[in-house]
Amino acid sequence: MRRPHISTVKVPARRDVLGLVVFVALCFGVSILGGMVAAPAIRGWYAPLAKPAWTPPGWVFGPVWTILYPLMAVAGWTVWREGRSRIAVLLFLLQLALNAAWPWLFFGCRRPDWAFFDIVALTIVIVATIVAFYRVRRRAAFLLVPYLAWVVFAGALNFAVWQLNLP
Repeated sequence: MRRPHISTVKVPARRDVLGLVVFVALCFGVSILGGMVAAPAIRGWYAPLAKPAWTPPGWVFGPVWTILYPLMAVAGWTVWREGRSRIAVLLFLLQLALNAAWPWLFFGCRRPDWAFFDIVALTIVIVATIVAFYRVRRRAAFLLVPYLAWVVFAGALNFAVWQLNLP
């Protein structure tokens, strides 16, 4: 038996819209929390650190996350509205928590080592989330692939900054 297409799933419109708003708020809430600790540290603590030559300019990070957070929100909302996998939604929330922890560890605690271990865990949970989402709605899983790619890149950058700035 084929799964119904997302447009045929019967979900009350009010619940549907409210769910999307909640997922967007969760994703951008993580962004705001991270920005609160990152912004002041970027100008002070982070600027003088040694960085690899392939570090992107600072202005790249904002637009990248501005694209990734809505993709994440739509992916999470899509799977949530299917109502078929609590595990998938819990994995989504876990990866958001790990995502939120990273700037606090890296910029707030000034611990690139702790942040690296967080980003490794984040990568693993994103992969698990993609697998779980794929079982529910393939398109939702594919929406997380750019996020995974960026987090892997950020993990490599985090590791390089950590290694270049060992005491």
